[in-house]
Amino acid sequence: MQGSKQPANASGHELATRTRCAKRMLWGAVVVIHALSWTALATAAPAAAASAANAPTAADAHAYIRWLETRSMLHQAAALARRYSGNSIQWQHPYGEPQPRAAVARASVWFTAYPASTIAVTPGASVLATLADERLWRAFEAIGIQGIHTGPMKRSGGVRGRAYTPSVDGNFDRISFEIDPAFGTEAQYKAMVAAAAHHGAVVIGDIIPGHTGKGADFRLAERAYADYPGIYHMVSIEPADWALLPPVPAGQDAVNLSPAAVDELQSKGYIVGQLHSGIFYAPGVKETDWSATDVVRGVDGIRRRWVYLHYFKQGQPTLNWLDPSFAAERLVIGDAVDELGVLGDRMVRLDANGLLGIERNRSGRVQWAGHPLSITANQLIADMVRKLDGFTFEELALPLDVMKEMSRGGPDLTYDFVTRPAYDHALLTGDAEFLRLLFQLMKQYDIDPVRLIHALQNHDELTMGISHFGPHAQDMFPFRGGQLTGEQLRELVRREMYDRLIGESAPYNLKFGEGVASTTATVAAAALGIRDLNALPPSDVERIKRLHLLLAFYNAMQPGVFAVSGWDLVGALTLPADAVRQRLGDGDTRWINRGAYDLLGTNPAATRSAAGLPRAVALYGALPRQLEDPDSFTSRLARILKARAELHLSTARLIDLPPVRARGLFVVVHQLPDSADIEVTAINFADRPVSESVPLHAAPPGSKCTDALDSQAATLEVSPDGTLPLVLQGYEGKALRIKVGDKGG
Repeated sequence: MQGSKQPANASGHELATRTRCAKRMLWGAVVVIHALSWTALATAAPAAAASAANAPTAADAHAYIRWLETRSMLHQAAALARRYSGNSIQWQHPYGEPQPRAAVARASVWFTAYPASTIAVTPGASVLATLADERLWRAFEAIGIQGIHTGPMKRSGGVRGRAYTPSVDGNFDRISFEIDPAFGTEAQYKAMVAAAAHHGAVVIGDIIPGHTGKGADFRLAERAYADYPGIYHMVSIEPADWALLPPVPAGQDAVNLSPAAVDELQSKGYIVGQLHSGIFYAPGVKETDWSATDVVRGVDGIRRRWVYLHYFKQGQPTLNWLDPSFAAERLVIGDAVDELGVLGDRMVRLDANGLLGIERNRSGRVQWAGHPLSITANQLIADMVRKLDGFTFEELALPLDVMKEMSRGGPDLTYDFVTRPAYDHALLTGDAEFLRLLFQLMKQYDIDPVRLIHALQNHDELTMGISHFGPHAQDMFPFRGGQLTGEQLRELVRREMYDRLIGESAPYNLKFGEGVASTTATVAAAALGIRDLNALPPSDVERIKRLHLLLAFYNAMQPGVFAVSGWDLVGALTLPADAVRQRLGDGDTRWINRGAYDLLGTNPAATRSAAGLPRAVALYGALPRQLEDPDSFTSRLARILKARAELHLSTARLIDLPPVRARGLFVVVHQLPDSADIEVTAINFADRPVSESVPLHAAPPGSKCTDALDSQAATLEVSPDGTLPLVLQGYEGKALRIKVGDKGG
């Protein structure tokens, strides 16, 4: 995931009314893809060609085109497709509808890796060799981890001439199906898959359906070769209008367009116009989502300048999901087949998958985020993955009504961007009312928590877009005894979080987009009012650990997937901005929350990862040592996950949200699978004790209640008035199992 994947202009009502028509496009797409030959990309014979920059000589132009073609993803996808076309493997698994419970049952606890932050197990060892290490998998199994999401590990960046250029966005600019040599080899990847399987776990990979890097596919598109221009949202500008395009600076291959230039090109009918996305906005660097190439001579001898769309950085050209060639679909489906059929992944992430359609509608508004074409495209990708016995998940913040519509098709699981800012707000303010409101809205929109991936930290910022309240800005919501509009509520929550998370209160965190670059440990530190993280005394480390475990408890003790990162497991703090100053040049402050970590503690001399990220301060230390200490973060997390597994909570159903009086109290009730029993998750996000009787309608009076985490705790009983007495200390959570039908005598 990169940037703030927060759709700015999605209308839930509009999507719901347009989706039925959009889904009909799916079957037309399938027919067209079937009719178009995967080998059609070789139909245009390459002619002598040269680029205005970094060009091969005319004499070897033909060889250069062939060099690019054999390294292109579209070419690799064609070869993979031939292995599956006409093969019975396509007809072994149901695929037409999402299967969230089957996906969760495959792996309900994930470790989310970030390759660039992984310190090698020994000096010189690769990231993949490290992630395949038997000692690491023994530790993972002891914790209760059932899957590893690797993050993007394929070659990324670009191609200039015959030289590869580095990634501009943490390998989210894929240019090949090959494993990035910086991380290891395909054989090592498969060894990691085997190591995971040996410990009863699976590997979860990535596909990026919205864009690529500037690799062979883009260079062939610039040269107007075969179907390659159809991959991208790019338009050839007539020479008579080149005056509208600024010159490309020396040493660069493109130039970002000004808002005025975009408006002029739109008025001439070239492009849809400004998106006003704000993603990676930086004055003088990225002022719009459109850039122009230099002059490039095509294989047909024609000199062209192209204008192309990029939601993210200039080196990430956007794919065109509705081009007559269906080249983008062929490329992305090929990537998914490679993840499952070649590498051995059992699930894949769809990154930024809500940005797959764009148009200027009849009212003149540019619709881009949450476009109905995105729903159609997601259905196509997810169906193919399920057809090959895989599952998919999306990592995109969406309004609840859009989430509901997308749950009818497409990915099996989705990242929990719904409650993530809300539970952090509860911790920071000691007030869980906003979190309780979000759960009421989830119930209203019939959002099943089992579809959600409840994660602690990932490589991105703490997203605070609070997406539902954008398109519902004028709707009224009850809050703190009054009524606020969606806009007022969103601004209030953001202000309260910013006041505590950045600036004077917590100078170690930095703002990024609509969120905050932070680690879970530094969120906990901010909630405790700790301003200086240098030389923390043991007492403060314990306080941070207590809050960190409370957030882990919240995410684990509900249906769905629980995900934990390497930064969480070692208790990483943010990096000082000066330590990654060069990486912050384009305004991407997230690098401070991506410090390097040594999970096994076997390479203590390493000060940086192989990717050059400085080692972060790790409050909790390496996993083996933590697992020897019953009071460590990891050992206590393992006990939480053991209780979760024994309850089979990952596939339970949310059935009640009891009203509460205490500001910091949050209570949810779950129906356990294959049992009449229910589970109550109760959390006190405030620092003061809570004693309150909570109404419980799912269990009859007299029902016995035991603590799932503490076998020595006194047995509770549902009172004659149908309430459950709860006593929680400050920052405490309890998981209580109620034996329905088992009453006291």
